[in-house]
Amino acid sequence: MQKIELKGSKRDVIGKKAAKAIRAEDKVPAVLYGGKEVAHFAIDEKQVNKLIYTPNVYLVSLDLDGEKVDAVMQDVQFHPVSDKVLHADFLQISNDKPVVIEIPVTLEGFAEGVKQGGRLSLEQRKLKVKALPANLPDSLNVKIDHLTLGTSVQVGELSFENLELLNAKNSVVAAVKLTRAARAAQQAGGEEEA
Repeated sequence: MQKIELKGSKRDVIGKKAAKAIRAEDKVPAVLYGGKEVAHFAIDEKQVNKLIYTPNVYLVSLDLDGEKVDAVMQDVQFHPVSDKVLHADFLQISNDKPVVIEIPVTLEGFAEGVKQGGRLSLEQRKLKVKALPANLPDSLNVKIDHLTLGTSVQVGELSFENLELLNAKNSVVAAVKLTRAARAAQQAGGEEEA
């Protein structure tokens, strides 16, 4: 899994007024959970945007006034109108405790159903997994070569080494859907046989 380094400065004053003052300086108030104690800190908005606006998932190496901590981003709150980042939550991780995180899905291969005129649809861009930090992959590779028209890959059909998928077993990850053109071709083929 890819790593990104972020620098933050601890803050002693918490509350609405303090958070508003931090945001006025183009910084984001943030909280780090999961350690011996909860740490409140401020982080530069540009650094947070690099972490949020990407399809990748990163392990975060937080530098809080010289104290280094490994973490993952748990939650982000946005302003309802401007979409500016209002707050970020991080979870401290350790190598012996499993972590729950969403990993992006990458489709591999060329589906047979697409060759027959169908349309490939990626239903879930990320899947929730539980694994030790050392076993977290950059992405979950799903093979789709075997998909024909009207078929799909469900979470229950997937298995990955050293991690557990937490999504519902019957939820669809990717599917090849019939297009109007493919449906018309199937009906024309059926009428010729009759």
